[in-house]
Amino acid sequence: MNIRYEELKVTEGTYVPPVKMDYPEEDPYVGLYKPVYDRPFPEVDANYPYVDDTPANKRRIRLGYIFVLRPLGWILRLKYGLRWKIEGEKGWRRSSCGVRRWLKQFDLSRGAITVANHCYRHDCASVLTTFHASHNTRIPMFAPNFKTKDQFYLRIVGGIPIPEPEAGLSAMKAFNAAFDEFHRRGYWFHIFPEAKRWDWYKPVRPFQKGAFTMAYKYNKPIIPFAVTYRPRTGIWRLFGSKDEPLTQVIIGKPIYPDTTQPRAVETERLLNLTHETVCRLAGITHNTWPSSL
Repeated sequence: MNIRYEELKVTEGTYVPPVKMDYPEEDPYVGLYKPVYDRPFPEVDANYPYVDDTPANKRRIRLGYIFVLRPLGWILRLKYGLRWKIEGEKGWRRSSCGVRRWLKQFDLSRGAITVANHCYRHDCASVLTTFHASHNTRIPMFAPNFKTKDQFYLRIVGGIPIPEPEAGLSAMKAFNAAFDEFHRRGYWFHIFPEAKRWDWYKPVRPFQKGAFTMAYKYNKPIIPFAVTYRPRTGIWRLFGSKDEPLTQVIIGKPIYPDTTQPRAVETERLLNLTHETVCRLAGITHNTWPSSL
């Protein structure tokens, strides 16, 4: 099993964690975990408040960022040795402040769409803390996940449930209208194009088109992130399981859509270029999945 690892090629010095499980070889979007759906949550239909401007929700997001997301960033520094690097630079950054200063040179006035490989439980926080995301970030998420123990966390990071097909076309129209409004406000979006999380998986799986369709529709740049690994050695063994590697995030330059091109053509270009970039950032020279299916 894990044939895709046998043909995977990486640059010298790139760490590939030991394979601890049999990953699917044919379906890159299959879920590997069975969440417990035991928390009440409103019906995600046409009447769901996708744009929730109530004082209670604004307070939840702002305080959640201060008291949950930011402290989690420091915990990840301790438990997983989280650090950041800008592509092309030699040194690693223990603080994300330099990354935010670097981003100021680019035209991000319309906001941006950040994308990354989906490879461990806290990869979302690893990316969001890079640019101090708070009340101005929204993340499309699978609706059933809001019925799990992670419900509070998903809401405070800006998660917006995607209506299930049985909710009907009107629900999807309401969801899309909400993101039209978020775009009008200049919000940032974060999307995992691989859809499902595969812990400590090294190859980059095929990307789904949603993030790139949004980039074209809203004329927002894509900022590629790659979550990569290094071995847990020395004092780091005291802060986490030896079976879990340390993590680091590498950030690439924004990729801007060309809205003068036909939508289908440009969406495909954005997807292929972003997938290629994430592979390069991750130190992969020969990936064993196509960019899309």
